[in-house]
Amino acid sequence: MDRRLFLTSLAAAGLGLATTARADGVLLRELYNKDKSFSDLALSLAGQRIEVGGYMAPPLKAETNFYVLTRRPMATCPFCETEAQWPTDIVAVYARDLIVPIPFNVPMLTTGVLELGTYTDPDLGFVSRVRLTDARFDRA
Repeated sequence: MDRRLFLTSLAAAGLGLATTARADGVLLRELYNKDKSFSDLALSLAGQRIEVGGYMAPPLKAETNFYVLTRRPMATCPFCETEAQWPTDIVAVYARDLIVPIPFNVPMLTTGVLELGTYTDPDLGFVSRVRLTDARFDRA
């Protein structure tokens, strides 16, 4: 059994260990299978606080608590798509407080509660399949 699977199984068993897949967080690509279904790791971590690294896409509006975490830096926001077109390398993030945007090319770590399943934000119209809620972030 590899370290990631071992830690995930311990977290799922409720032994109080860290709920991230490893010390430096969950990778965006680890949340999905090749067929775009949720991975076993994602399903085991749903509802738990996890840490994910990435980049902040330019916010959709000013003075918001919402942003999109991307696997690689993106200067524009190409994310307002339908569920069928949802990319597997981004996560919608709902922060605890209003965010102060950081440059799109600065690496960051986001910690929040993992939520899975299709959700359409009533204010923004943004459709997501994966979200981090009650989130906080720091530059990496």
